[in-house]
Amino acid sequence: MILFKRSADLSDWLTRETISGKSIGFVPTMGALHEGHISLITISKKETDISVCSIFVNPTQFNDPKDFQKYPITLEKDIALLEEAGVDVLFLPGVAGLYPNGTTGLEHYDLGSLETVLEGKYRPGHFQGVCQVMNRLLSIVRPDHLFMGQKDYQQCMVIARLLTLMNLPAQLHRCPIIREPDGLAMSSRNQRLNPAQRANATAIYRALQLLGQQFRVAPTTALVTAGAILKQADFHIDYISVADAVTLEPVIDPANDTPSVALIAAFQGEIRLIDNMIL
Repeated sequence: MILFKRSADLSDWLTRETISGKSIGFVPTMGALHEGHISLITISKKETDISVCSIFVNPTQFNDPKDFQKYPITLEKDIALLEEAGVDVLFLPGVAGLYPNGTTGLEHYDLGSLETVLEGKYRPGHFQGVCQVMNRLLSIVRPDHLFMGQKDYQQCMVIARLLTLMNLPAQLHRCPIIREPDGLAMSSRNQRLNPAQRANATAIYRALQLLGQQFRVAPTTALVTAGAILKQADFHIDYISVADAVTLEPVIDPANDTPSVALIAAFQGEIRLIDNMIL
């Protein structure tokens, strides 16, 4: 595994490697890696010739500064995991490298309704920050294939729009959620849960399962019951929604055949968890 910290050095190296036609796969992360991230690496290695992973905790996508300050940093462990997974390149940029003119007064992206529903509504400015860093990373790495996890369902939709807006050629692959044996979706934020919160956190998966089983039959009752499951586990709920899988508009007629997705965001203490399930 080769480690780069300067974007120019990485771009030069990738240019030399791809002259012979090698394809590039890219897995962007914020570190605190787990098996979910490694599954993306595994897919990239099967689908491409060169797998690049980045670790960068992006300050512009945290609408809560305290959340940014508390984001777990486990770089030594992350490097060991990536070496074991067989990553070809690790990119470790600094804030000054990606934002040489600072992190204020940055460009704005037209994300349409994605900025006003669900994550967009509850985390104002978050997706602008995601686009700001991803546009920079994609311009440096210039991947043929981009691998991201379905757990961040709406974020995947935002990145798909970014690729179109910026006319970037990368093909986006939305990869399956990797779960713990008890159903909890793997997340870097899980590291911050205390034992009681960790036990409570499985309620999100149970609520999603219930929605999958009952929403099309009794939508209102299913949503109310899913909320009760979360509240009984001491969750503070941002949203529970069953939405059109393409537009994220709320499902009005559950009896039709439109592909839909159940999405939940809720706080266990001060730790915000998200999850979803295709219905």
